[in-house]
Amino acid sequence: MTQAPAAVTPADSERKIRRIIWVVLGAAVATGMIWYAVFNATKSAPATAENVIYLLGDGMGRTQVTAGRERFYGAEGRLVMETLPVHGSVSTYAVQKKSGQPGQADFNPELVTDSAAATTAWASGIKTYNAALGVDAKGAVVPTIMELAKQAGYRTGNVSTAEVTDASPAGQVSHVLSRGCQGPDYSADACQDTEITGKPLPASDVRVTPVADQIARNGTTDVILGGGLGRFDASNETALKEQGYAILGSVSNQIPATRTALNAAAQEKVFGLFNTGNLTVEKAKQDNPEDPEAKEPSLSEMTKKAIELLDRKTSGKGFYLQVEGALIDKRSHDNDAAQTLEEVKAFDDAVAAALDFSKKDGNTLVIVTADHETGGFNIIEKGTFTNAEAAGPPVNVDSGNPANNSTPTRSDGNSKDTDRSTGITNGTGATDPKNFGPATFRTPSDPPHVKDGSKEASLWLTYASGNHAGADVPVYAYGPGSEQLHGSVDNTDLFDIVGNALGVLR
Repeated sequence: MTQAPAAVTPADSERKIRRIIWVVLGAAVATGMIWYAVFNATKSAPATAENVIYLLGDGMGRTQVTAGRERFYGAEGRLVMETLPVHGSVSTYAVQKKSGQPGQADFNPELVTDSAAATTAWASGIKTYNAALGVDAKGAVVPTIMELAKQAGYRTGNVSTAEVTDASPAGQVSHVLSRGCQGPDYSADACQDTEITGKPLPASDVRVTPVADQIARNGTTDVILGGGLGRFDASNETALKEQGYAILGSVSNQIPATRTALNAAAQEKVFGLFNTGNLTVEKAKQDNPEDPEAKEPSLSEMTKKAIELLDRKTSGKGFYLQVEGALIDKRSHDNDAAQTLEEVKAFDDAVAAALDFSKKDGNTLVIVTADHETGGFNIIEKGTFTNAEAAGPPVNVDSGNPANNSTPTRSDGNSKDTDRSTGITNGTGATDPKNFGPATFRTPSDPPHVKDGSKEASLWLTYASGNHAGADVPVYAYGPGSEQLHGSVDNTDLFDIVGNALGVLR
């Protein structure tokens, strides 16, 4: 006889419901923990990119960007770099010789960097002393991100409007105690630094080997475009050819490359230098279109060609390209506002080329920043002049404001200091007041009759010095991993961001 099932009591039903609830809750918690772990792993894992394009406006501080925007696009316009979705700032300080790194007991900062120390910071992730390239503050060789990328199978490029042996391009591909060790004619003393090493190093030590010789022999960079042909000699040409480089122009005969040769280049390794020294500033090319130097390619043209040559994936990986607009710095050193502005625009055109490729490619990180600011560049009120020319401060024209009621030490107002100034110019080129601070420029919002150099022009610019400044510089970014550049970072952080994006630091 089949036994009748036991009667289900209300208590049994309640227990069963509770078990079901606990099972469901347990599953939900487990699922949630899995999703939490996945989310956090995704969140904390650095984003990777197939390619990285690192664009450097040498000497380009916040004011160079603002003045460039207002000059060419007006107060409500934007440079291309300013349209990138991520904005931040970068601290740039260096350290003194023999210093430790930040956080170490022997850390000793140098608040104003030069290009060499700044490049070493982002290329190698360490602070070093001014003039050092690819070595730390105690003289030890440190690897660069371009070297790591090359070793990992990426194609590499280095583009500059300066000599390619100059600090910013050289910092990715060489290791020297002093940035002046460029070649080919150099004093051995220019390469040595016994304060660091204690005694002179043998010529076989890479740290006293001229940058040009290192570039020509180490094969770190596949595509090299810029200036500085005069730094290379016949032995460098032989070394380059042995490694399979197509040389545009002639090193041995010191014949610069041409735009035509650049356009025709199709090899995987290309070495093209378009001037024996730095490339020609854009304003000079505009003002003298028939000069041979006016035929040099622009920075944007070199950038586009470098991307074309590098984007081949022959190694199964992408590329790492550094692009430098070097002449922003060099014209700011000379307090030449007109040429500085044109170089900012030329650099921004190169940013446009990189951004256009990145948007089409979909897997390219673009970073735009600077090594330091140069000149203490400033936008000043119409009708004023730089305080560097003043023997005393200006009259307080806002003395009725309780928040600004100080009494100036000179009651009769500002005056020119004839010991420090010859007039409205500051630096060489006094015959062309439109070029130098205080310099005035029309903007798109000015009436048509307003001319550069007139008191009616709305953009007034001046410089505080002829040297570098220690202010933080801007950074703009687009693409995988760019969110890491929101807010404030140090220049050494850029090494980690680029290295992680390329996957060469793991």
